[in-house]
Amino acid sequence: MNEIIKEIEAGQLKAEVPEFSTGDTVRVYGRIKEGNRERIQVFEGVVLKKQGGSNRATFTVRKTSNGVGVEKTWPLHSPNVEKVEVVRRGKVRRAKLNYLRQRVGKAAKVKEVGR
Repeated sequence: MNEIIKEIEAGQLKAEVPEFSTGDTVRVYGRIKEGNRERIQVFEGVVLKKQGGSNRATFTVRKTSNGVGVEKTWPLHSPNVEKVEVVRRGKVRRAKLNYLRQRVGKAAKVKEVGR
């Protein structure tokens, strides 16, 4: 039974997975279906965490929109995620950046690698 599940999950994996990590600023191109129309919406923010493995892997992106913090969790291998583009690399010292939720403005910034 376990081998059958592994085989099905292996078929759902994407061929090319973008290389990004926690603290990076990414641009996620997500497919949105409205009625019979389909469009792509861009969601840009800082990656708070990556979790899971195989086809269950997810990542959470946080941005501030009109002064309100917005978080969205995306499945990494979902067909609804068109592509993930890394805007800038962040230098962080932990795997999950939950402390950014309490920070506002400049305090919520993540240092860039190489600066």
